[in-house]
Amino acid sequence: MEGKVRYELEFPIMSSPQLLYQYISTPSGLSEWFADNVNSRGEFFTFIWNDSEEKARLASKKTGEKVKFRWIDENNKDGDYYFELRILEDEITKDVSLMIVDFAEEDDLSEAKMLWENQISDLKHVIGSV
Repeated sequence: MEGKVRYELEFPIMSSPQLLYQYISTPSGLSEWFADNVNSRGEFFTFIWNDSEEKARLASKKTGEKVKFRWIDENNKDGDYYFELRILEDEITKDVSLMIVDFAEEDDLSEAKMLWENQISDLKHVIGSV
């Protein structure tokens, strides 16, 4: 399999970091905007879209700041790729933004970025940040 490329996206979000954190770190929060349904068992999360299911392990989290999910294979072993959602708050203006770190095939990069844009748009609607 060809290697994927790492990319970062940053989206300004009108929200408190505490509220935003609930939407990026809990199954119920993530199922409001990221996937059709999200289940968790311990550190393992199952993301469900239509008929497809992907599993990830909560690799790290820092309360109120970031979560990192590492995709896992069918043997529940960590894969090479992950996605990270990081909350950034400007110390002076207190503006909040969400930094996304993800991986995609070079050919699918623009499509992957567009998918994140759509999902973040859903997130903004859910938290009233439009």
